Amino acid sequence: MPTTSTISRRRFLGTTAGAGLAGAGLAGQAPQVVPPAGGPAPDLVLVNGRIHTMDGRNTVANTVTIRNNRFLAVGDAPPSGATPPGTQVIDLRGRTVVPGLIDSHLHGLDTADRPGYHVLEVESATSIREVQDVLAAHRVTVPEGRWLTAIGAAHPTLWAERRFPTLKELDAAVPDRPVLLYQGFYGPAATNTLGKKFFDAADAAPLLHPDARRVQVSEAGAIGASSGTTGGPSTNTLYLLRRLQTFEDKTRNALRTMAYSTSLGLTAWLDKSTIYALGPLHPRQGSANVDPYRSREAWNAVHNEGRMTIRVQMDFTAFAERDDNAMLKEYLKNALPYFGDDMLRTGGIGEWPAPAAEVEQTRAAQRLVAQARWRCDNDAANLEALTRLVEQLEEVNRDVGITSLRWNVNLLGTGVGWVTADSLDRLQALGCSIQLSSNNWVNSTSPNVVAGHAYRTINRHPIHKSLFSNATHISPLNPWLHLSYVVTGVNSYGQQVNPGEHLTREEALRLRTCESSWHLGMENRLGAIEPGRLADLAVLDRDYFSVPDVEIKKIRSVLTVVDGRIVHEAAGIRGG
Repeated sequence: MPTTSTISRRRFLGTTAGAGLAGAGLAGQAPQVVPPAGGPAPDLVLVNGRIHTMDGRNTVANTVTIRNNRFLAVGDAPPSGATPPGTQVIDLRGRTVVPGLIDSHLHGLDTADRPGYHVLEVESATSIREVQDVLAAHRVTVPEGRWLTAIGAAHPTLWAERRFPTLKELDAAVPDRPVLLYQGFYGPAATNTLGKKFFDAADAAPLLHPDARRVQVSEAGAIGASSGTTGGPSTNTLYLLRRLQTFEDKTRNALRTMAYSTSLGLTAWLDKSTIYALGPLHPRQGSANVDPYRSREAWNAVHNEGRMTIRVQMDFTAFAERDDNAMLKEYLKNALPYFGDDMLRTGGIGEWPAPAAEVEQTRAAQRLVAQARWRCDNDAANLEALTRLVEQLEEVNRDVGITSLRWNVNLLGTGVGWVTADSLDRLQALGCSIQLSSNNWVNSTSPNVVAGHAYRTINRHPIHKSLFSNATHISPLNPWLHLSYVVTGVNSYGQQVNPGEHLTREEALRLRTCESSWHLGMENRLGAIEPGRLADLAVLDRDYFSVPDVEIKKIRSVLTVVDGRIVHEAAGIRGG
């Protein structure tokens, strides 16, 4: 039977800020939101570092100079001559520096639509005690009476106890604000005493919608999972909280998500949109079901205020499409690909041009996208689906031509061997790339079931490729969790679930930096620390290339630079 932590509330709240977790970036304080940019950033010179440039020669430099949002010089010393007034010089004291990491396939923009003050950081916890520490650290940023939530970010398989915290454990961390932890698309979920009080009152009142269900929080704070078709307790919690959400709440959560992203050294996203929900708010809608026409407004507002601290390229999806591809046609007619600037711009069509199960509708949609000359993403999770997809793309190419459009195939699923060399050869001939999921370990519970791709084998093929997280509904955003898996093959239970198909650390990092930049169409501007490229980098709290395998998951950034600006800085980075 699972045991419950017995630490007292007073003792917990009095000791949580230390708790041995500062090195893992989980305690002390929540990542800080950066104020709006005001004028050009001053020159920045980082000296005495181990700067892994990820250029074509794998150069490791000592010093990097940044001016006007680009890398000016990289080498063993700053450029000669007078130093401009206001230049910031930071002694890295031997710390490791890498290019800003890129996630080429995630669903991060949806975090703005999470109700409450969203706390993605619980995904990086390794135990319930660490979950408590994260929540307690964020508690001080949340006004009394407002919710702390972690929706989609709560993955009990990542925590040593393999369960949600109990009501008492959540109360010990946050006794005076309601809390909701919610797993995946449709739950289950957990809440504390104040959260239970809110949901119990809702249960006692007349239902607010004909399709609503009672939440029925257990005495231990547990909330049952919902069905994607009929709804249930967990999705009803989202319905109740989303009714309270304001536009200000959405912009705040966008800022909080970016602050967490930069604290990890993750500086650019290629967002694949979501499983849209057409129509008004509904109690059956899960974490990914957001309004396709309004869901990006908060991010646009943040961008207009000059407060973007990561680069975002956003695709349009047509997952909730009718059989006449009406939504896709409107996108292609009224939107523009690659419209925006280097901090926020549109991308292509993806992750689906049409509902994934509708083969003929997808075929018609692919043709529409090709005729409009847009980039298009498609998924494959097994050999049958991949074979059919390659044949479809070859047909579209014969009739319309796609070799110059950088179409992509997202390789989902698990198992070694189904991604064949022949398929990769044919995709490469079409000018296509592939993106490899690295998140299958999250739900892996058996060493007898392979939970990943043949990373080593596939990486030998010259086709353009990258690694992706598939965050934030079913998988963590934290890139170091995924890199740890790709280079070790070990799941969260400590089991080897991908024997013989690991990558080296350098290979894996390259797929999350310079190789990922190709998928954004920015391969000459991002992904490496070279003169002339946009200045995105992360200074790490430990050396990714030499720490023991178990330490990779704990890596955080102590200094993150995006577009030449410091967007994240840990306390003491400039100290002695």
